[in-house]
Parts: sequence; C-alpha cells; structure tokens
Amino acid sequence: MITASVKSYAKLNLTLDIKGAKNGFHELDSLVCSVNICDTLFLKRRRDPLVNVTMRGRGSENIPPEKNNAVKAGEAFVSAFGTTGADITIWKDIPLSGGLGGSSADIAGVLRGMAKLYGLTQEKERLKEIADSLGSDAGYMLTGGFARLRGRGEIVQPLPCVDELHFLLIQPPTGVSAKECFLAFDRENASYPPVTEQAAFALIGERREEFFSLLKNDLQNAACSLSGEVKQAVAEGKSFSPLACSMTGSGSCVFVLFENEEFCRWAKSRYKGKFLTRIVKSIVPNKKRESKSLYSLTEEEKNLLNGE
Repeated sequence: MITASVKSYAKLNLTLDIKGAKNGFHELDSLVCSVNICDTLFLKRRRDPLVNVTMRGRGSENIPPEKNNAVKAGEAFVSAFGTTGADITIWKDIPLSGGLGGSSADIAGVLRGMAKLYGLTQEKERLKEIADSLGSDAGYMLTGGFARLRGRGEIVQPLPCVDELHFLLIQPPTGVSAKECFLAFDRENASYPPVTEQAAFALIGERREEFFSLLKNDLQNAACSLSGEVKQAVAEGKSFSPLACSMTGSGSCVFVLFENEEFCRWAKSRYKGKFLTRIVKSIVPNKKRESKSLYSLTEEEKNLLNGE
C-alpha cells in the first residue's frame, strides 16, 4: 500500500477518580467514551526512514516538530518495525488542550495509519506498547469506545456497547495545563469518593439515573481554581439542569449530558455565553455489535469490569 487514511476520535472522561500516586505519576480510574469529533490523517509511504508530519487546523500549525507526539509516534513505529517512513498530514478537528485527548488521538492515528500502510495491522499488542510509552491514554485511543481506564490510563478494560449518549460540549478558548492542574489538585489536598466502578456497572446495567448521578471529575475544582473560563463553563452547563455536567480530562472542555440530541439542540439555541459550543454523541469506532445489558454479560466480562 502506497497511501492510507485513518480517522482518530476524541474522548470524554465521564468519570475521573484520582487514586493516589505511584512512581511519580498520579494513578487514575476513569470511565471514558469516544465521541464523534475526529482528526483525519493522510499517510504516504517514503523510501527513506524519515517521518514528516504536517498539521492543519485548530492552531496545530504552530506545534514544533520536536514537541509533536505524532512525529514521535511515527519515528517509534519505524524503529520498532524497521519500515521506511511516511509523509503524514493531520487535519485537526479535536480542540487543542481541551481534555479531549487530541494529542493521544494523533499518536494512535499515526500508529494505526502506519500499520495500515505497511500491512502490520495485526500487531495490536506491539502497537499498544508503543502508544502507552508515548501518551497515558494513547493505547486506549487505538480502539476507543466505552472503557474503564486505570493506572496512568494504560490498563484498558473495554465495556459492552450501550445506547448513544448525547452532549453539548462547551469549549473555552484557553486550555489548562495538565501538569499545573495536577499540581493544583495536590495542593488542594481534598479527598473525593471513587465512583468509576459503580458508574461502569450502572452504565452497562442501564440504571440510568444512578449512572447520571455519578459523573464527576476529581480535577474539576483544581482546574476551576486555575481557570475562570472553566468555572464559568461549568456554571453555564449546569444552568440548563441537564442529566449531568462535568469537565473532561484536565480541562478545559465541559460536557453537558442530555436525554437526546433534541435537548442538546435546544440548549445550544439558548446558550448566551461567549464560548464555542458543539453537539456531540458517543460512538464505538469500527465496531458493530448489539447493546447488551448487565444480565447478558459473561462471567469473563464481569470479571474484566471488576479488574480481576
């Protein structure tokens, strides 16, 4: 194959528990889903080992190559598999520094695209190892969908497909530094009850009201202390009395969950704030299977959900 193209999707942290620290990193437990915002990657095989990445859109043109994780992903792929390189163009639609996993999506997109280009799509375990070495949730981004992430995000437990979730996304223009957000969380010295495991069971068991009540992000207060825009976005989202409203990742985007797309459109039409808004929905990329309830799970799936 001489050329290839792939789409790599954004994610939302529906829950985010901080479980402590290990080896200098915070341990997380998070329920995530993919949403229908994606970066599109076009790849062309080179005859030499060079990896050339061109960014387009969302201000990504200003990312220095030495700090671009997409470049690092391509170079890591060439080193791992001994292939030649590629010319890669990435058309960004995932906002930068929004907590939507844009950098990890590009890592995963480059690895998937290179694997497609060089006929190595079956090397799933090796691709995940490379992804995990470059970004905390990049391994998850290789497949996406509904999942529970633990550790630094490298422990991925896929969850059965459920009904679509519909969100109004509020996007403050200024991002929040993940490093500064975690430092602010540490200074806060607060203790929040963990909710991810309970939320995951409620989600796949279709206990909707319980699930909605559990959506929260331990980093939200820290991010609000650093960014008045995040604090404002959360307040604006909650003013619609939605099913749930929370920040994703370390900010700055805030999701507002409604019963269906019609309610999302209603809220968007009545939003009077200054931030960009966007209607999105959960998706399960590249998977075609029916929704299952808690009662139809196998024992293996139940153990997987429990981390056993």
